Amino acid sequence: MSGPAARGKAPVIGLDLGGTKIAAALVGPDDTVLVRHTRPTPARDGAPAVLDALAGAAAAVDPERRATAIGVAAAGVIDPRTGLVTSATDSIGGWAGTALGAGLADRTGTPVACDNDVRATAGPELAALTAEPGYAHGSLLFLAVGTGVGGAVAVDGRMLHGSAGLAGHLGHLPSPEAAGLPCTCGATGHLEVIASGPGIAAHYERLTGAPVDRLETVAARAGRGETAAVRAITTGAAATGRLLGGLANALGPDRVVVGGGVSRIGPLYGDALAAAFTAELMGPLRGLLPRAPLLGSDAAVLGAAALTTTLPLHHPGAPR
Repeated sequence: MSGPAARGKAPVIGLDLGGTKIAAALVGPDDTVLVRHTRPTPARDGAPAVLDALAGAAAAVDPERRATAIGVAAAGVIDPRTGLVTSATDSIGGWAGTALGAGLADRTGTPVACDNDVRATAGPELAALTAEPGYAHGSLLFLAVGTGVGGAVAVDGRMLHGSAGLAGHLGHLPSPEAAGLPCTCGATGHLEVIASGPGIAAHYERLTGAPVDRLETVAARAGRGETAAVRAITTGAAATGRLLGGLANALGPDRVVVGGGVSRIGPLYGDALAAAFTAELMGPLRGLLPRAPLLGSDAAVLGAAALTTTLPLHHPGAPR
């Protein structure tokens, strides 16, 4: 392992690893995506198969091996200093304990930087904030609400990683609305189980006793005015807004960003989240509102590529 590299004229590779797919991009020095590739994640085949798939995705976007480094935005709790997956759910079998940085570097022959996928995605948001006049030491709260609830926290221009890479896992803060409900992490009462897409769908089932296949079905029923669907969505949104408002009072961010698939289901969700957020704010923060992410579908791979300039690099053949 060594310090982060300075981006030169050569491209780098950005990899976004999720439970269902791997997205890869060859990224030029001006942050232009030169080549894209996606493939399924072999999530049930074990960590070695996932590392092989990551290496295959990197080779697919860079067959001429022009890239000088690889950045990986990965699901799970990632410690970028050690390159280890320190904790993970069962969305990828056997993922916890994997030597992500060293394992991928050995397979590709290329130095690797790695981080949690949400922190990586938040990186370009922080870079955009700190590039604005007067915000060189800006602070950011970033929340991604989808199948799970992930987050990132940056204070005074610096992304926080914390012990074992745990900083920013906002979905595992306690939420009164989730009291007594089991969380994927093994505890109970965390925000994720009431505010994630599956959490909102499960709440709708508790309210109605009727199974529902996915969040979009709940959203469609809410759009038709069904009381239980409206309640499930607004409960999850308000729980999220209250938690973010409390964190804003604690951290004093310059910007709050909420992304992920759940945040895009419509104004019912967004309005409930914003109202709950605003109601929590102390006076100096009045006027602060959550905003949508700046970048679109390339955010994760661009954030992953940027890791190669900000985080330690893990080199092929290095002692583990």
